[in-house]
Amino acid sequence: MRWLTALLLALLLGLQYKLWSGEGGLLEVYELNRALERQRAENRELHSRNEALEAEVRDLKTGLEAIEERARRDLGMIAEDEVFFQVVDPEDIRNDEP
Repeated sequence: MRWLTALLLALLLGLQYKLWSGEGGLLEVYELNRALERQRAENRELHSRNEALEAEVRDLKTGLEAIEERARRDLGMIAEDEVFFQVVDPEDIRNDEP
């Protein structure tokens, strides 16, 4: 009777070990779920970025307004027959005088 109890206890411990730490065990499942959640969060961020880039590409392909706005902002270009005014801070002028 004693050996049967020891055998059943050893079997139970072996099964518990496999359940908690073996391949496909609860610890591995927990880690995989955490990795899956991290990947889903990254995918959501990348999806948002891709949508913004797609919208920008659509604007650049279809409208001259987007191209003109980019040229003005990035390259400092002005359109023909426009007047360019540069506003200078009076403090900057006083600091340059000797």
